[in-house]
Amino acid sequence: MWALIGGIVVAVLGVWGIIGWWGYFVKGLMALLPIFGILGGAVAIASGISDLKDKIAEKKEKTEKPEKKEEEKKEENK
Repeated sequence: MWALIGGIVVAVLGVWGIIGWWGYFVKGLMALLPIFGILGGAVAIASGISDLKDKIAEKKEKTEKPEKKEEEKKEENK
């Protein structure tokens, strides 16, 4: 119950703060957007590199599996 009341109070104070300090809020956003853009881009690049590595590893596994199966069959026939 207290969490609900506290959440409502904080939300109202947040809206009041944005209205009261709109200019500062906009300046803060202007300062943070380039930083978030750089960080988001870095995360996207890291994700893309990781995805490429996974695809390459998957491709290698697919090409190695038939060879391993043939070797296993040869060992079973011995």
